[in-house]
Amino acid sequence: MADAPLRTSLHGRHDALGARLGPFAGWEMPLYYSSPSAEHKAVRGAAGVFDVSHMGQLELSGAGAGEYLQSMLTNDVSELEPGHGQYTLMLDDDGGTIDDLIVYHLQGNHYMAVVNASNVAACRERLAERVPVDVDLVDRSPETAMLALQGPSFEQMLAPLSSDEVWTGLEYFHAAHDTVAGVECLVARTGYTGEPGVELLCPWDAAPALWDALVEGGAVPAGLVARDTLRLEMGYPLYGQELSRDRTPIEAGLGWACDLEGGGFAGAEVLRAQKAEGTPERLCIFTLTEGGIPRPGHPVLRGDEPVGTVTSGTLSPTLEAGIGMAYVPSEIAGPDHDIAIDVRGKRKAARTARRPLVHTSPTKG
Repeated sequence: MADAPLRTSLHGRHDALGARLGPFAGWEMPLYYSSPSAEHKAVRGAAGVFDVSHMGQLELSGAGAGEYLQSMLTNDVSELEPGHGQYTLMLDDDGGTIDDLIVYHLQGNHYMAVVNASNVAACRERLAERVPVDVDLVDRSPETAMLALQGPSFEQMLAPLSSDEVWTGLEYFHAAHDTVAGVECLVARTGYTGEPGVELLCPWDAAPALWDALVEGGAVPAGLVARDTLRLEMGYPLYGQELSRDRTPIEAGLGWACDLEGGGFAGAEVLRAQKAEGTPERLCIFTLTEGGIPRPGHPVLRGDEPVGTVTSGTLSPTLEAGIGMAYVPSEIAGPDHDIAIDVRGKRKAARTARRPLVHTSPTKG
């Protein structure tokens, strides 16, 4: 018998709102409440709130915590001042991607990594393999809930709920502790939508009160389908689709998040060689130039020749066109190359593009 799916502390709220629930990384999560397109447009136009409590939080502290993370993650952790966060990746020894994540330097020798739901155990085990005696590693995931308030109106919705308003001075990829709707939170100026907003980390049992306050303040409940279409318009990769142990950050176009000059992280030599020599395939983003909706697994064609496979695909609610990402030969991974997608046996013209497909201002606010 299969294990029952995990549920967040907001499951009752989702149920009461009539959410369509579905499985994701071992969790039962809201896919949508009203319609994915309406929720997507609410985030682009005002603000939406997502339950992302399935994400994991790994805390590292102790004298050697910063140095240890520097050896385990691709980006330059030594650059992080207290209160700063950083997008980075954890690799295996061959350069394959274990996870993409955000690491925060909270204070002193205290750090926290926010990892993808499907990779909590893998990241925890990878860090535990080599953790030095002067570093404590604690998995805070079971006690931590996480809500994402995203959209250009997030400030108007958050301000009346914040007693200290510490968050008002936060720049993009910075974090601070603040009280929101009476709940002690770590407020991080991050997100996965391309819009300005915050991610709120709070005690597990306090999430329903925080959710209620945000929804009453005007935030539209949004599910994972809208989160996927939003991130895909921005060209953000998703682990398990664009990222895996079979793909390196260089292939995925994430070399900018890798300290290849001085980095001594696992897999660094592989990445340096790929940077110098190139890779046979690279990740591209594309837009259909005629009607159709690409889906994962659809073949990518150049002429009549299959040259790749769609990793993510959808109908963009903003562009009202089919969009997607795929690994293709490196020489056509850049923008402005004509390709085609085999959509259930029908050839659909497409063109590679620059990321993002939709321009927003996530640093504003």
